[in-house]
Amino acid sequence: MTDAQSEQRDGADASAPPRSRVTAKEFHDSPGVEDWRVLFWGAHVHYSTSSFAQASALVAAIAEVVDEVGHEPDVDVRPHGVTVRTFSRADGALSPIDAVLAASISRAARGLGLEPDPSHLQTVGIAVAEGEGVDTRPFWAAALGYEDNGDEDATDPLRRGPHLWFHPLDPAKPGRGRTHIDVSVPRDVAEARVADAVAAGGRIVRSNAPHWWTIASPDNHGIDVAAWADFEDGEEG
Repeated sequence: MTDAQSEQRDGADASAPPRSRVTAKEFHDSPGVEDWRVLFWGAHVHYSTSSFAQASALVAAIAEVVDEVGHEPDVDVRPHGVTVRTFSRADGALSPIDAVLAASISRAARGLGLEPDPSHLQTVGIAVAEGEGVDTRPFWAAALGYEDNGDEDATDPLRRGPHLWFHPLDPAKPGRGRTHIDVSVPRDVAEARVADAVAAGGRIVRSNAPHWWTIASPDNHGIDVAAWADFEDGEEG
């Protein structure tokens, strides 16, 4: 996922200047955002609910907040909880208004007696390794109905499915493109997620703890568990 794009998120005035980017640390240092975690593609929160009616009540409260703040998040509603993501640019970068929106949503959730559960937060992506001189992004985008996003990614225009990240195959093996799964989780969840994967038969291939781990399954499929987006500078350590 790149940070090179300066465009604002869908629906914004294209003639308006881009909003200033804030790092994960700057976001976390903002008042009232303790419930939130910074993962790939924005800041996220999950509030557990006891019924669809309770979840709907939170969505109604979020709608009122959106009217007041003037910034729209992505909201996923299930009977057992509501997950919210806010971001300001197509590459998932945050701006000051995301912190304002996050704090306001948290106040609304607490007013309904709801508590956050970061263990339910994650974003999943597919990393596609390409041979030298090979560009498979048009194929993947066509097959999944995705759109190009910056220089290295393709994403679901409705932001539902996993993102695709395209990178060179290292070492190069002509005709042998590969894929692995990227899982972005909160930093206070990452080590437990890695431990669970190892206990289930995986093995750690590479580690830059506490920022990321590469884990191989028993049959050598690769998964990267990444917490780096939630650290102070928003970048991999």
